[in-house]
Amino acid sequence: MPTALITGASMGIGEQFARQLAAKGYDLILVARSTDKLQAIATDLTNQNQITAQIIAADLTEPQACQNIFNQVQTWGQSIDLLINNAGFGDYGEFSQSDGPKQTTMVQLNVQALVDLTHLFLPTMQARQSGQIINVASIAAFQSMPYVSVYAATKAFVLSFSTALWVETQDQGIHVQCLCPGPTESNFGVVSGMDRVFSSGKSGPEIATAASVVQESLVALDRQQPIVVTSSLSNRLIAGMGKLLPQEVVAKMTAKIFQP
Repeated sequence: MPTALITGASMGIGEQFARQLAAKGYDLILVARSTDKLQAIATDLTNQNQITAQIIAADLTEPQACQNIFNQVQTWGQSIDLLINNAGFGDYGEFSQSDGPKQTTMVQLNVQALVDLTHLFLPTMQARQSGQIINVASIAAFQSMPYVSVYAATKAFVLSFSTALWVETQDQGIHVQCLCPGPTESNFGVVSGMDRVFSSGKSGPEIATAASVVQESLVALDRQQPIVVTSSLSNRLIAGMGKLLPQEVVAKMTAKIFQP
């Protein structure tokens, strides 16, 4: 059976990747901070799908967390066929008034941990000439976003990094996908504070289910599609605005939507 390692696997898109891959016969290694949530999901998927689901409770912002995960996988003798870098979070508000340590932690999780895990697991894929990597970005990756500035910048990094890796590895039996969802059912809005934007009377965006986002991603993975903007036409229009209009124009348009 192929094995997938999924970060941020305790809820939302990460949990849906676990459920849909288990149904396809993947063994799983689930990574998140919450042992209890991970264990409940692992037990449920093992009982339902005749697969093996192992868990690693870890805070990916800790300095040695990624290396410890890699070491644990090596100790188990596991070979990772599909790495899904899904863990991440956002923050909303004017940058100068934001919590500085929280911004640093966001960069560590959204960028540094993703780079570290990819750097650790990619060489083993190259050695056997097979493997797949899904890096979860966002439609925020395609333009600067005032009041969500650091989050959007981290996702722009993920998009650029993933696209470059796709080119570097496409002749080595490896496929890299950058998944760029729009607004998706999760606790992202509560954690980031962005739920306040549209609860204040502004018209809200179309919200996709995590299950539909993952389904689109896995279909695109089979087709070896490198950049996947999921769900609605509006998401594709948002992703395309940065190509059609100057960055400063798009940033000012975005600011009118997200200004506190």
